[in-house]
Amino acid sequence: MSQQPIYGPHNPHPLSMLRTELVWEGKYDEYGNRREVDIAGCGMPMQMIERIDEPRREAAAAGQLSLFELDHKRQDDFRNRLIWGDNKLVMASLLQEFKGKVDLIYIDPPFDVGADFSMQVQIGDEKEAVQKDQSTLEMVAYRDMWGKGTNSYLHMMYDRLVLIRELLSETGSVYVHCDWRVIHLLKMLLDDVFGVESYRNDARWKRQPPRGAKAVSKQYARSSDSLLFYTKSGEYTWNPQYKPYDEKYIKSKFKPDSNGRLYRIDNIGDYSDKSIAEFRKQEKIYDYPSGKIGLIRYLDEAKGEAITDIWLDISEVNSQAKEDTGYATQKPEALLERIIQASSNEGDLVMDAFCGSGTTGAVAERLGRRWIMCDLGRFAIHTSRKRMIELQRKLHNDNQPYRAFDVHNLGRYERQWWQKDHLQGADQEHRKIILEFFKAETLTNTPSPLLHGRKASAFCHVHSIDSMFTRNEAKQVAQATTQAGGRECYCLAWEFEMDLHLTINALTQELGVKLKLVQIPREIMEKNRKAPPPFLEIALLTAEPVYRTNEKSKTVDIKLTQFLPSLAEVPTKELEAIKERAINSGFDFIDFWAIDFNWQPDKPFTHDWQDYRTRKDRSLKTISEAGYTYPTPGKYTACVKVVDTFGCDTSITVEVEV
Repeated sequence: MSQQPIYGPHNPHPLSMLRTELVWEGKYDEYGNRREVDIAGCGMPMQMIERIDEPRREAAAAGQLSLFELDHKRQDDFRNRLIWGDNKLVMASLLQEFKGKVDLIYIDPPFDVGADFSMQVQIGDEKEAVQKDQSTLEMVAYRDMWGKGTNSYLHMMYDRLVLIRELLSETGSVYVHCDWRVIHLLKMLLDDVFGVESYRNDARWKRQPPRGAKAVSKQYARSSDSLLFYTKSGEYTWNPQYKPYDEKYIKSKFKPDSNGRLYRIDNIGDYSDKSIAEFRKQEKIYDYPSGKIGLIRYLDEAKGEAITDIWLDISEVNSQAKEDTGYATQKPEALLERIIQASSNEGDLVMDAFCGSGTTGAVAERLGRRWIMCDLGRFAIHTSRKRMIELQRKLHNDNQPYRAFDVHNLGRYERQWWQKDHLQGADQEHRKIILEFFKAETLTNTPSPLLHGRKASAFCHVHSIDSMFTRNEAKQVAQATTQAGGRECYCLAWEFEMDLHLTINALTQELGVKLKLVQIPREIMEKNRKAPPPFLEIALLTAEPVYRTNEKSKTVDIKLTQFLPSLAEVPTKELEAIKERAINSGFDFIDFWAIDFNWQPDKPFTHDWQDYRTRKDRSLKTISEAGYTYPTPGKYTACVKVVDTFGCDTSITVEVEV
């Protein structure tokens, strides 16, 4: 009979060594070691795809650029950044430049499992709307976030909070916006990443009171969100915030002096004799008949009531508000204004990794902070871009300072990372995976190295992962299809050279071959993906130059002549009706378009002119009003970029000769 072990100080019981912690699947590896976030493996260079300085563009168009450069309010110390991509990869990629340099980070991650993220988006000139689904990429990301319930949510948030901690400066702060569903999880997770000693507040923001069934359900009606406030260290930026006293408080506490100035008597407290003497010189000491003294507090000198952790004075964004963008999860500017003013100073760097409609950037810009925003959704990036352009214009017109901003994405580098990580660099494996998702047959005895698969009677060409499908390659694929006896070929690629449709139409007339240009969706890069995402043909866009001659010069504008949007994010039940509308009235689906009159390959798109619809003004010009003047006669290339009402963009080039 084995002897039971004797536990004590010399031989502690295993249970006595345990500590309280939050554990989720994936926190520890199979050997019991704490899993580290692969920061280095996720970092990659970013591509700048747009440069936007709206006031400077307007000055150039008006022929006042030299005056603008001499006397302008643009601050040139930093170009703000709007980044499209997975925020884990984005933040890991920012570390090389911004580790320990971000002063404030606000995030509003999804916290409603099973939420419906579809929204109504406006089309055309009138008050007409269609339903927009989440993009497939957002849908997959959300599924991965909640696919394993609490485990997958904690896994996703832990990775991002670790990256946030690395990006924050020693005086930096993070605010995590959440509600009753996940606050208990996020509080413990933040304690784990930042330390319990770094917790500052759980500020409660009162939202609109619930109506209908929610208001009478068998529980107290929920009407608040939480803002979990943590800091990188004990030495953090803090600017106390105040709000005006309410009238009831003023009437009960203050009374007028002989000059009508409102004051109240406060306890003198623990002030020193020296301070009391100074107050007496300022005539701020009140002498009671009993011989005691008090301190006179004047209302006009008071900062107001100190903001507590209960925020009752900030309303949600309503549909009539000037700041309303129509974005489903938009937060009010007043909410971000309080956070940014309290936890940062002018010139500080503010970041939002789930930027949505761009409220954080808009407020940061207005308050003189630098900003970085990122989001996975194209519609979020598009909404934020329009909002920041509009704000640039307003600040410039009001003679207020502003900064230019650039739009970035991970683009090709993200695909290369996927190829290296999942395909081991094998292009053949890449083509096999694409064809499987496209539900096409892989050809083993191919008639041409350019034809990789077949779908029904059509051939399939799958382009390389890190390059662009060009005009010359289109000609080669068309010729290979003809030689193989085919009449149709799907050309699947990650990127297409601009203005390919003219080449495709010419090849159809010349060879009788129809090439269908199909974008490979980014969604296939998701780990363990099984269900195929939608493969849709790229949008069709055509445009032409408009020449005007005056006494001094020949100016150029661009006229849109045709647009057919991609309908990837239209609900299936509405697709047929929307498709007919898109064919008959394609311009109704244009939400934004811009021109780079002197476009150069492999350089960022520069906004020389743009027009866009707003929620208040649904009109849209189809001929630009730039009156662009080229420096010398010759041939130039203009680039036209169109963003549709769903946030999807397409571009073409237009040849210009002056």
